[in-house]
Amino acid sequence: MTSFSFASNLMFDPQTIQRLALELNESEQSRRQVEHFSKRHPGMTIEDGYAVSRAWVQMKIAQGRKVRGHKIGLTSRAMQISSQIDEPDYGTLLDDMFFEPGDIPIGRFIAPRVEVELAFILKRTLEGDQVDIEDVLAATDYVQPAIEIIDARIEQFDRHSKAMRKVYDTISDNAANAGIILGGRKVKPTEVDLPWVGAILRQNGVVEETGLAAGVQGHPAVGVAWLARKLAPWGERLEAGEVVLAGSFTRPAVAKQGDVFDADYGPLGRFTFTFI
Repeated sequence: MTSFSFASNLMFDPQTIQRLALELNESEQSRRQVEHFSKRHPGMTIEDGYAVSRAWVQMKIAQGRKVRGHKIGLTSRAMQISSQIDEPDYGTLLDDMFFEPGDIPIGRFIAPRVEVELAFILKRTLEGDQVDIEDVLAATDYVQPAIEIIDARIEQFDRHSKAMRKVYDTISDNAANAGIILGGRKVKPTEVDLPWVGAILRQNGVVEETGLAAGVQGHPAVGVAWLARKLAPWGERLEAGEVVLAGSFTRPAVAKQGDVFDADYGPLGRFTFTFI
C-alpha cells in the first residue's frame, strides 16, 4: 500500500501542475469531465496530486473565493483498501461550496453524490506534528451534522478502458469535494459520545444508508488530528473558525435531479434537501 510522504517526490514540473489545475477549473465550469491524469502521467505521485489540488485552489482564490475549511476523505478501511492506500486524503472547502438545507442546484455539479458526516467547527488554531484527539476536542467550538456533496471533474471510470480512477486523480480533484450542507443541532464535543453518533439517510423516502461515526477510524476526531499533522510539513495549519469535515461514515449515494434526501441524526437533528 502507498503511504503519503511529503518528502521531495514531485514528478510534475510547475508548468504541468498549472496545466492540470486549469483543466480541473475548466471542467468544473463546463461540466465536462477530463480523462485520468494518472493514465496520461503514469509516474504520477501522491505529492503531484496535492500540488495540482493546491494550484487549483489558488486559482480559485485568485478568482475571489475564500477558504472556509477542509475535508478529509477515504477515512474508512474499505475505501483505503480499494484505493490501495493506508491513510486518508484531504481537500479544501471554499465559500461557494456551502449550502443551507433545502434546494440544491444540481447544475452546479457534474456527477454529484452525497455522504453523511460530522463537521468540526474550530475555535482555536490546530497546528504541528504532535496534534492528537484531545487537542482537537479542546480546539473545537462545536460539532454539527453535515452532508458532503462529492463530484468528479476527473471521470470516475476511464471512457475507453472503463478502469477506475486512481487515488492520485481523486487527490488532484480536491479530494472530490464539491459542496457541504450544514444542518441539525450544534453540540459541544463533550456533550455527546461522538463515535456513537448515528445517522439514517433516506433518498425519496427509502432508507439508503445508515452508519455510526465510529466508522471514521474509530472516532471522527482522529481524522482532524491527522490532517493537522499532515499540513505541518507544508507550513499550513487548521485555523480558528474553519470547518473540518471529518469523513463519511456511509457509502456515497448518487444524486439526480428531483431527488429528495432526508438526513436524520437522531438527537442531533434532522434536515432535508432536494436537488433541483
